[in-house]
Amino acid sequence: MEQIKKISVEDKLYPAFLKKISNPPKILYLRGNFSEKDLCFGIVGTRRFSSYGKQIALEIAGDLAETGLTIVSGLAPGIDTFVHEAVLERKKRTVAVLGTGLDEKSIYPRSNVKLAKEITEKGGSLISEYPAGTRATRFSFPQRNRIIAGLSLGILVVEGKMKSGSLITANWAFAQRKKVFAVPGSIYSSTSKGCHYLIKKGAKLTESADDVLKELNLPIKKRKDDLIGETKEEILILKTLSEGALSIDEIIEKTKLSVQTVNQTLIALEIKNELKNLGGNIYAINNR
Repeated sequence: MEQIKKISVEDKLYPAFLKKISNPPKILYLRGNFSEKDLCFGIVGTRRFSSYGKQIALEIAGDLAETGLTIVSGLAPGIDTFVHEAVLERKKRTVAVLGTGLDEKSIYPRSNVKLAKEITEKGGSLISEYPAGTRATRFSFPQRNRIIAGLSLGILVVEGKMKSGSLITANWAFAQRKKVFAVPGSIYSSTSKGCHYLIKKGAKLTESADDVLKELNLPIKKRKDDLIGETKEEILILKTLSEGALSIDEIIEKTKLSVQTVNQTLIALEIKNELKNLGGNIYAINNR
């Protein structure tokens, strides 16, 4: 992993957007590549994600990265991790803001040390206001959330409970007069409560990357809309998944195809990059 750099708020390399907030860190620690001229957008969410939340995070983060935005998140397990992974999959740059020091022994969560290395190796960066050797505390993460908001043109919350780090980040963004976006979900889901609260508070209801781009007055990149299937089974499964992610059992039930046919077709579609396995044998259309 690259050497840790130290940047003062007076330095020309200090991020321009972050410098404008009321309480910018006097010192930033940086690993990797970051330009003070980067247009950044933050995406955050819950650790206890649903397959719906994971699908949305992967799609929107990847699509926004394709437009040239540098995507910022917090390297936390769950939605943050999927955000970083989606950007790296598109071979674009992502920034992880940590609530710890940037040395390998301090990075938290430990499960994402490998991801942190990959971010810097593929042109992105790790940022923190804490020096090497600083371990995680209950206070360091709420503070780092103001940096995620400060670096960004706006913040999107994918899933989050009423009392969560995601809402803290969104509230920092409101305080900094940044654009706030939120993905709606089921009224019965506790991880949608925070997003619905934000929407009532004035956040932009967000269903796709286009909603973000329109609100930020950025150009919308045309994407492939037509689903491609080479066999009647592929066409049927793609059509069935067009309204949302489903488990294998649900796909079998809705399509009335045999277990063997569904398994073989899913493998074929995944190889063609038409589908993505969200984990737990839950599949969704890959809108790349």
